[in-house]
Amino acid sequence: MADISKIRNIGISAHIDSGKTTLSERILYYTGKIHAIHEVRGKDGVGAKMDSMDLEREKGITIQSAATYTTWGDYNINLIDTPGHVDFTVEVERALRVLDGAVLVLCSVAGVQSQSITVDRQMRRYNVPRLAFINKCDRSGANPERVADQLREKLSHNPAFVTFPIGLEDNLKGVINLVDMNAVYFEGEGGSEIRLADIPAELMDKAKELRHRLIEVAADFDDSLMEKFLMDEQPSRDELIAAIRKGTLTMKMTPVFCGSAYKNKGVQTLLDGVINFLPNPSEVTNEALDQDNNEQKLVLSSDPSKPLVMLAFKLEDGRYGQLTYMRVYQGTVNKGDSITNIANNKKVKVPRLVRMHSNEMHDIEAAQAGDIVALFGVDCASGDTFTDNNIRVTMTSMFVPEPVIELAVAPKDKAGQVNFSKALNRFTKEDPTFRVMRDEESGETIIKGMGELHLEIYIERIRREYNTEITVGRPKVAFREAISQRAEFNYTHKKQTGGSGQFGRVGGYIEPLPDDAVENYEFVDDIVGGVIPREYIPACDKGFKEAIQEGSLIGQPVVRTRVVINDGATHPVDSSEMAFKTAALMAFREAYSAARPIILEPIMKLEVSAPEEFQGVVIGQINQRRGVIMGTENDMGYVTVESEVPLSEMFGYSTDIRSVTQGKGEFSMEFAKYQPVPRNIQEEMVKEWQKKRAEGR
Repeated sequence: MADISKIRNIGISAHIDSGKTTLSERILYYTGKIHAIHEVRGKDGVGAKMDSMDLEREKGITIQSAATYTTWGDYNINLIDTPGHVDFTVEVERALRVLDGAVLVLCSVAGVQSQSITVDRQMRRYNVPRLAFINKCDRSGANPERVADQLREKLSHNPAFVTFPIGLEDNLKGVINLVDMNAVYFEGEGGSEIRLADIPAELMDKAKELRHRLIEVAADFDDSLMEKFLMDEQPSRDELIAAIRKGTLTMKMTPVFCGSAYKNKGVQTLLDGVINFLPNPSEVTNEALDQDNNEQKLVLSSDPSKPLVMLAFKLEDGRYGQLTYMRVYQGTVNKGDSITNIANNKKVKVPRLVRMHSNEMHDIEAAQAGDIVALFGVDCASGDTFTDNNIRVTMTSMFVPEPVIELAVAPKDKAGQVNFSKALNRFTKEDPTFRVMRDEESGETIIKGMGELHLEIYIERIRREYNTEITVGRPKVAFREAISQRAEFNYTHKKQTGGSGQFGRVGGYIEPLPDDAVENYEFVDDIVGGVIPREYIPACDKGFKEAIQEGSLIGQPVVRTRVVINDGATHPVDSSEMAFKTAALMAFREAYSAARPIILEPIMKLEVSAPEEFQGVVIGQINQRRGVIMGTENDMGYVTVESEVPLSEMFGYSTDIRSVTQGKGEFSMEFAKYQPVPRNIQEEMVKEWQKKRAEGR
């Protein structure tokens, strides 16, 4: 069994096109895991190892996070390459949930982009310490110092260079290691031979200045280093590494590495940084909720001898059935062991245990705290916790964003129905942001997701992997309804038909929850004096919950609503759960129209970057789409425009932006918030909905 202090669980995440997959490919090559380098959009048609799906290779983007493991020296590294595209944000959430450290990859020309900000926010959410790797130092316009400034200004990091490039753009020769104060050159086939030399004379002053800054930042985390810094004495290598590590683990410092993965420069020094500065599993606090003790928080220890706790963080339907990726937090699991799924108390046997290398599997006999492995034949959902039944705890689940776009889909012919259903079942299990529902009125199957690309990829996967042709309706935006003011209700439900009748009265009010409320619905029971008996309160809650499923404006779910009940009446014979549920449902509908209901639409944060000469047309296009410009930034002949635009206006935008910028403009978009639609548009939408309903009758 591996020594836990020699394990690193790391993720590589960044904005789309910053070179994450290329970097993962180089890491695998230098650690001897693969013997030839293939590019993401390579001419050889093989594609990068970590992009194992055909679709990923064709589009040159990562869709699923891929897991692999490798060794560097006598250290074991579990590596997860995550997608950069915002539509696959749940893949990043999933990976960060189970990782101990991360590498934030930034492009030395584009710097901190919108998706880098999102990824950074996710890292903070799960307290993941990180290193920064400024990639593409060989590109024209490369400026690592400006990127480090952006790390400080845009992301509030405390960056310090640990390596710095020797030459930039076409002259990138190697890097300076500021801890050892030497020059590192990468030679031989694929840059795998390392040659150490003296720092070039013309860069000596720069190197001294950057090392001084590195010691200054690290000294904050070590008193003896601080003394040496103030006395102008040079610390030993071990002292400096220990202080940088301390700063990194507390997330108060970000060590910055430079290089070019594509040109095979700077990757090995980054790997040394991963070993030196990122935590091993025992240095990270992992909490679980004790199910036998009122969900009290319990800190797990990375001890192989303690009771087993592991989390299923990703599911994949492979050739041999469901493959479940697991992170072992505590204890040991052996092939053949019985484990219990805490979500449903089902016991399962571990038939096969493997380590994943992208889409290859390597069988193992056992795994222990700190390992990331995969199991076969274990039926569960993403986010389930497994134990050996000696402990009943659940890991806190990850944050899952709500879908914002929907499409009506159907198989082209009846024969494809079975495969179509199989595909949808599998994808909803694998991806918590992909939802499927049936529209009762039209009988259509509706799929919902995080963006056009997200759904497009799944439709393409149904075609390829399940050999089923599909007809697709027009994309629709996931609108919501909400109330804008308080409204009272007092509703009596009575029904008298032969035998016992139904009777229930509920009184109270509904009011809007604040915009930043975490939950969309809050039920407050203010009943005093037993005017509604205790046993009927849950039925009232059920009735209100059913009522908010569909608002009366355009039939969409109602959000941000608090319902308070403070009065009611009951009948000794005719009152029942059913009567109170119906009374609550009708009371809500009655109060809803008085609470000035509004329609909310998803607003996207849009970042467009294009050559400066297109600034006018880019802004013009955003204005036409009801967008609000938040800011523009000009740099190196490029302009970046940040804005907030309603999603409903964004269909077909990718074609439009390409045509007005001669194909040179690119954009990224992510969900920002829900916001009321303008009054005139709301009126039109309500009219259209009523017309549709009338036709449907």
